[in-house]
Amino acid sequence: MPAEYEAEIAALEARYAARPTGNIVFYGSSSMRLWPRLARDFPAVEIENWGFGGSTLAQCTAFFERAVVPRKPRGLVFYGGDNDLFLGASPHDVWNSLGALLDARDALLGAIPFAFLSIKPSPARGELLTQIIESNEWCWREIESRDNALWVDVFTPMLDSDGAQRPELFVADGLHLSRAGYEVWRDVLKREVPWLSG
Repeated sequence: MPAEYEAEIAALEARYAARPTGNIVFYGSSSMRLWPRLARDFPAVEIENWGFGGSTLAQCTAFFERAVVPRKPRGLVFYGGDNDLFLGASPHDVWNSLGALLDARDALLGAIPFAFLSIKPSPARGELLTQIIESNEWCWREIESRDNALWVDVFTPMLDSDGAQRPELFVADGLHLSRAGYEVWRDVLKREVPWLSG
């Protein structure tokens, strides 16, 4: 497993060790980790935030058995994939990693409810937009083929009526979400994922 994230995973294990299992787990890269109002945005359910670092979808898959499985989640919300592309992975690689993550879910937890947020259109990663769109298409097809899996499109509502990126949804780095960006994600998830309403 990637040693660079060992300290973060260990800290998350310590944070949640004494808490009851069976909650909703939000898992993925720093876009999950940095969600400041996550628990307050979904007050009807108990939530654990297992986002870590600048992790890739592939790394989240590698840590899945250690990080997520012991929590026995009753639902899993996932975001990842854009870091993979930034580090040179292809859309096909992203799709393969998603398939491996879902295979792990099925084998280790059964087909618990799974919501996959599409890769976002970050201004800082404008040069990857074509690959992001292609990855989202591959991942959508994978989600559609799986039991108890939901595709959650956050890509489209993060564009304006002309199809341009909305910088107000991001902080100064053009990569991570502003409060307004997280409000878009919150509203889409509340609309599309019924098990986040209790």
